[in-house]
Amino acid sequence: MTGRRGTRLQAAVRQAELPMLRAYRLWFEHARKCAECKPASKAMDGCENGQGLWGAYRHAYDGGAG
Repeated sequence: MTGRRGTRLQAAVRQAELPMLRAYRLWFEHARKCAECKPASKAMDGCENGQGLWGAYRHAYDGGAG
C-alpha cells in the first residue's frame, strides 16, 4: 500500500495500539538510533530521554499503578 491509503492505514493501526505497546515501540525506536542507548546493556543505562521513555513503558506495563 502506498500513498494516502497506506498513511491512513498506518495511522489507524497506531491509533488502535495498546498504550503499553506504543510506549515500548517509542523506546525501541529511540534506543536503536541513539548513540548513548545503543551500547547500553540496560535501558536505565541509556541517555536521559531513553530513560524517560523506558519509565513511561514501565508505567504503562504496570497499568499506570504506583
